[in-house]
Amino acid sequence: MKVREFEHFLAIDWSGAQGARHKAIAVAVAHAGGGPPVLVQRDRGWSRAEVLDVLTEALPDNSLVGLDLGIALPFADRGAYFPGWDRSPADAKALWSLVESTCAADEHLGATSFVDHPEASAHFRRHGAREGAAFEGGRGRFRVTEREQEALGCKPTSNFNLVGASQVGKSSLTGMRVLHALAGRLPVWPVDPLPHTGSVVVEIYTTIAAMAAGRSPSRSKMRSFEELNAALAALGSPPVPGEGAIDDHASDALITAAWLRVAADDAALWSPAAMTPQIARTEGWTFGVP
Repeated sequence: MKVREFEHFLAIDWSGAQGARHKAIAVAVAHAGGGPPVLVQRDRGWSRAEVLDVLTEALPDNSLVGLDLGIALPFADRGAYFPGWDRSPADAKALWSLVESTCAADEHLGATSFVDHPEASAHFRRHGAREGAAFEGGRGRFRVTEREQEALGCKPTSNFNLVGASQVGKSSLTGMRVLHALAGRLPVWPVDPLPHTGSVVVEIYTTIAAMAAGRSPSRSKMRSFEELNAALAALGSPPVPGEGAIDDHASDALITAAWLRVAADDAALWSPAAMTPQIARTEGWTFGVP
């Protein structure tokens, strides 16, 4: 049974890297009426501000938008994002506000000021072998949704980890500045309830889309049009034009846009068993994790 109707499905492969424009940001859209997903390109790469402009000024009506980042930090495991810090926020929206106020002077929607903050930095693993005393070692802390990702066979990375090719911490923190800017304009599920009409943003993990298309977690990256089109066919999508090599950020966005078109109709994905109201409010959830 469908939860509600969407007309457009956008997938955004995000980047938390420094600088104005990023080849690693990829935007793709699929339409409810069918057809292959389409890559929305910028000659010099997307800026984070341009993506925000699309979300606030140019988003088609009734769009389901997937952002490939963590919309919050771990909370449930310790009862706080930053245990021991008197400014530790009470919920995700307060966290977004704290990141924004701390990083207001950072250019290009960056988040350097937050990870270098004398209190917040104690909880992160940063470059230069700088591991905060509250990082807790090992792989770091995880949200409930990330533990559920592990149960699916994925290997998520802690949002408190800012080191390594698989890290998503910088993407998540820069993304929180975007989420803060969306307040009152565009709901973010499940921090906000799913609206009956209109557009909504969800957190995505592109590996889950690839798995739904028959790929294993270790083979989730598709670097040729042939691999991508085989995966699209598994989702019932027509192929995209092209042959040979394709950038994996582009393929991540394309396969996830096509997957969102299918997954949006699965009522179970909008009511995950382990997602309590408290978890929804503080940690959020990754759409596609049952």
